[in-house]
Amino acid sequence: MESTERIRIAIDGPAGAGKSTIAKALARELCIDYIDTGAMYRAIALKLIRQGVDYKDAEALERLLAETDVDFRDDHILLDGEIVDADIRTPAVSQLASDSSTAWAIREKLVALQRAMGAKKSIVMDGRDIGTNVLKDAEYKFFLTASVAVRAGRRALEMEQKGEAVDIACVEADIKARDLQDSTRKHNPLSKAADAIEIDSSAMGIREVMDAILKHIRT
Repeated sequence: MESTERIRIAIDGPAGAGKSTIAKALARELCIDYIDTGAMYRAIALKLIRQGVDYKDAEALERLLAETDVDFRDDHILLDGEIVDADIRTPAVSQLASDSSTAWAIREKLVALQRAMGAKKSIVMDGRDIGTNVLKDAEYKFFLTASVAVRAGRRALEMEQKGEAVDIACVEADIKARDLQDSTRKHNPLSKAADAIEIDSSAMGIREVMDAILKHIRT
């Protein structure tokens, strides 16, 4: 890729489809920045918890967001200048990030930051509404999906590797519930952009998905 060429790659899809894994690998291969949008929402959730602010309290939320900055540097996520890579990965933060992401003020704040990043440099960004909302004019858009059974299996494996007890039926139920929440939320629900290329990774490995995406980018 020529250094003067700026490209933006949007990868959307449901929970557990492998978006982050693919986006990170793609960014490394293309030598461009990976923007973890989910981590940005987690960072806001962490600050809400730390300051004891209810995201449903519009005035308090507005004050908090006005004094909040979220950024990426050297593969780290920074909340107001502090590296919070580990702090944003707790169950409490995960749950609040999912719930509070429905708040329009939070989405408006983070989308503005994400668009600003895309205006300055080449990036890979994954999420639920990147191609349909955040980067509508992205040069490349992909919708990565997989069956519920496959996504549940992947999630269960991750949990087992962390030493957590796994009930596959519960994992599947959680994924279905998350799919419903993401696809029916009021603001910018999960959906495939009209000009996005859909890739079903149910029977594909990471390298196969990468090659499929790179084929479109390098053609």
